[in-house]
Amino acid sequence: MVQNESELRAHIVELEAEHRALETAIRALQEAAAPDLFALRRLKKRKLQLKDAIERLRSRLIPDLNA
Repeated sequence: MVQNESELRAHIVELEAEHRALETAIRALQEAAAPDLFALRRLKKRKLQLKDAIERLRSRLIPDLNA
C-alpha cells in the first residue's frame, strides 16, 4: 500500500500513464473496420476504474482541515 506523499504521487503518475495508453488503444480499436465490441467495452471499463482510482488517490493528497 502506498504510504507517503512521494509514493502516492508516483503511483498516480503510473495510473495516469496506463489511462493514456488505454485511451490510445480504445481510439485504435474504434477506428478498426470491425471493432471487437467486447474488448472495447472491457477497455473502457478499465479506463473508468483507473480514473476513479486516480481521483481517490488525489483526494488523499488533500490535507484534512479541522473546522
